[in-house]
Amino acid sequence: MTNIRKYLILCFLAIGAALPVAAQHVAVKTNLLYDAVTTPNLGLEVAIGNKNSIQLLYGLNPWDFGEHKKMKHWVLMPEYRHWFCQKFNGHFIGAHLMGGQFNAGGIDLPGRMLEKLKDNRYEGWYAGVGFTYGYQWMLSRHWNFEASVGVGYDYIDYKKYPCLTCGAIKEKDHTNYVGPTKLALSLIYVF
Repeated sequence: MTNIRKYLILCFLAIGAALPVAAQHVAVKTNLLYDAVTTPNLGLEVAIGNKNSIQLLYGLNPWDFGEHKKMKHWVLMPEYRHWFCQKFNGHFIGAHLMGGQFNAGGIDLPGRMLEKLKDNRYEGWYAGVGFTYGYQWMLSRHWNFEASVGVGYDYIDYKKYPCLTCGAIKEKDHTNYVGPTKLALSLIYVF
């Protein structure tokens, strides 16, 4: 997982460094909801015309929470957006891809899919596609705020372990998920 993560970070930085920085054409952002659940993240959005943009978001949660609790994961989410008024302002719709890896267990979370994390550990990867709707408010010349939600499909391949610290595999399987794939309240700096 470490080599893949390093490669993706280097690709993300290379893309960002290769793009020209011009007024109202590039923005950097962080999803405050990811930050609130201990997943530091960074996004880069680039205008490709007056009503279109592309975005790349990377999030990483490398933490152990003690007492055999962990929610380690990384996510990479590229997205194409079409703006109804003008880029970086107002309503938009988009299509996003997503992928990442996870190693989680010992966490008591609500929801049918997540309730099993309390007594088991899951390790694996996922990939999917979804659609986004959102709205962006201009707060000042350089600062914006965005709210967006996405729904879509994820293919999830996993190994289930019966204990949070031991290594015997209890189950190896995959699942197909259809539902919410994105929820964002983002603080944005527009160049």
